[in-house]
Amino acid sequence: MTIEIKVPVLPESVQDATIATWYKKPGDVVAQDDNLVDIETDKVVLEVVAPQAGILEKIIKSTGETVLAEEVIGIVTPGAQGANANHASVEAQAQPAAAPAASKMDNAEKTAGPAARRMMAEHDIAPETVQGSGKGGRVTTQDVKSAQAAPQVAKQPAAPITLTGDRPEKRVPMTRLRTRIAERLLSAQHNAAILTTFNEINMKPVMDLRNRYKDQFEKQHGVKLGFMSFFTKAVIEALKRFPVVNASLDGTDMIYHGYFDIGVAVSSPRGLVVPVLRDADKLSLAGIEKSISALGMKAKEGTLSIEEMTGGTFTISNGGVFGSLLSTPILNPPQTGILGMHKIEERPVVEKGEIVIRPMMYVALSYDHRMIDGAESVRFLVTIKDLIEDPARLLLDI
Repeated sequence: MTIEIKVPVLPESVQDATIATWYKKPGDVVAQDDNLVDIETDKVVLEVVAPQAGILEKIIKSTGETVLAEEVIGIVTPGAQGANANHASVEAQAQPAAAPAASKMDNAEKTAGPAARRMMAEHDIAPETVQGSGKGGRVTTQDVKSAQAAPQVAKQPAAPITLTGDRPEKRVPMTRLRTRIAERLLSAQHNAAILTTFNEINMKPVMDLRNRYKDQFEKQHGVKLGFMSFFTKAVIEALKRFPVVNASLDGTDMIYHGYFDIGVAVSSPRGLVVPVLRDADKLSLAGIEKSISALGMKAKEGTLSIEEMTGGTFTISNGGVFGSLLSTPILNPPQTGILGMHKIEERPVVEKGEIVIRPMMYVALSYDHRMIDGAESVRFLVTIKDLIEDPARLLLDI
């Protein structure tokens, strides 16, 4: 009797998927719950594990092939002890010292997220050399990066890449996520009347408040106090005053949302992803910081669920963490607005007739002019500016 390995059920919004990486080859012995293959969708990477111990007899769909929900992609013979298993047993008896390393390698592979496993494979890093720092000893991409500096025991020789000539090139297919990002951004530019309005914010008041309470905040809540929580609170208040910015367009219908699901753009090893803070208006500053931290870690490990990346009524993107001084963020359809934060830089400004040096940040609001008028967009951004420059108003709800 054999067991069919199938593609998991995909959400309604996902039509198909791509085989990303097989971690076993035909003839390999597998243990129950071993990760056999990663399947990449437009949004997340899904792990497919062995339902029982046995031998992987056949791979039906190879790396790079497109697959559908519940399609058979491999065959496992449960409880089988084939030639490979016997060979492995003989080899283990002849070289007993190798067994602990193999076990350690298996454990490392099991506790590593899809992004971390892929990074280990791409850089030919042996899993047994990587120490996991994540929850429950989970191996993160940062752990893999740290292990790159250490001497490695390769799992298998890396396939050589031959580049010839004076001007070498390498052609690499786009991942499904990168392809989807390209499609959505192009669609946004073609199908929306995108305009951007700019302003600048004096960050000194919120920086002073943060510096005054950051140690006490972290001690009490177990998370660092950053700027994203202040901006998220300010955005929510501005959305309450200008509901059209929290709306979406469906054909010729304008859909006003009575809730505030804030998307936070995050850079991950697979590309840009936008996990969503559900009902962000009900979260405290600490709750927002904890949620953003947890989602950011999941993005780096490639463990975000489709539910965590679906929906969203407004998006915040912080290019300042990469040093961006000014940019024009692009809409995340079907949303009608996105806020771009940027690098904080000390600049001379005039206050009460005097030139002073202040930590300033440029902010940008890109919006769909089909729904949002220029006056509304400017007033929306000014509201955020006023709240950040007087953060006590966020706490007093005025």
